[in-house]
Amino acid sequence: MNTWIERQRGLIDTTVANLRRRKARNLGLLLAYVLLVFLLASVVLFGDGMRREARLLLEEAPELVVQRLTAGRHDLMPAQWLERIADLRGVAAVEGRLWGYHHDAAVGANLTLQVPREAAPAAGRVHLGATLARLRGLAPGDVLSLRDHAGQPHAFVVEALLDSRSELVSADLVLLGEADFRAFFGIAAGLYTDAALRVVNPLETRTVAEKVLARLPATRVISREEMRRTYDAVFNWRQGLPLMVLSVLLAAFALLAWDKASGLSAEERREIGILKALGWDSGDVLAMKLWEGALLSLLAFLLGYTLAWLHVYYAGAPLFEPVLKGWSVLYPHFALAPEVDISRIVSLALLTVLPYVAATLVPVWRAATLDPDEVMRE
Repeated sequence: MNTWIERQRGLIDTTVANLRRRKARNLGLLLAYVLLVFLLASVVLFGDGMRREARLLLEEAPELVVQRLTAGRHDLMPAQWLERIADLRGVAAVEGRLWGYHHDAAVGANLTLQVPREAAPAAGRVHLGATLARLRGLAPGDVLSLRDHAGQPHAFVVEALLDSRSELVSADLVLLGEADFRAFFGIAAGLYTDAALRVVNPLETRTVAEKVLARLPATRVISREEMRRTYDAVFNWRQGLPLMVLSVLLAAFALLAWDKASGLSAEERREIGILKALGWDSGDVLAMKLWEGALLSLLAFLLGYTLAWLHVYYAGAPLFEPVLKGWSVLYPHFALAPEVDISRIVSLALLTVLPYVAATLVPVWRAATLDPDEVMRE
């Protein structure tokens, strides 16, 4: 065992010396390699972080959301409809929800006005999302002025700001009391935007949804799982945009690996010939070149992945944030929680390290199997 370790140490020393001799070439290759790993890892880490945040936020969402449809469009739901599904077997609770959109000319974006389930603000007071508060320059105690459905101005006192950690979904959110909401949108009592259903057994969510549709055919039932799949589909689509751009870099890297596999330089062939003339066998030459490719690619991967980690979790991924978070006037600002995903690290390593190491060994194996004088004459 000690002999094998000493042998590997000798091979590593020789490999490091060879890398130093071709310092400029290897440094340029290393920088290109690090850049490729950095960009790929940044996109993957940021996309995974966004999906993870969305899943955490949806854990508190109701198992089912029921919406009334009129001519295929979302319509207000009367309270009697809530009563008709409240007694369905498997339904633990039914709650009518009030929420709607309002275009705010001051910021040029749509706001989401909602009545919270608990701790609703007092009459004439609102809670604001942190992004909206920043754009409007508002703080607790200031006045938010909006025009209602009839064009009449309404002044609301900002009672509090929502936690910035929820900014992914609360960037454009305005929480207000039920009376203020109905007056602002002109919605009569007994009408709701939709209904939230809590299910006794989450495994029976689909069965309960079928019962709701059977009793109220003019509705659309949305499950929490469907919401998750929708978020995943959106983030997958957004993640695919920068990956399409990065495919150009991947193609360039593939050409680099192919060039590496197409043959050795005259200097490298002469070096292999000298080593074989000194008594090295083919296995020693292959092991040395394996160490050379592994050291270079692993160093590039570690540097690139570390830079990507800092870029995503501490710098906020400014290179890809506009694409992966979306194009919005009310742009959310929030920090993703760092998480180590071994499977992602392994997949990225296999995608970037393995091809280069394999490309390094192919021409070396061909040269190492020839006689020393034949190698140096090529």
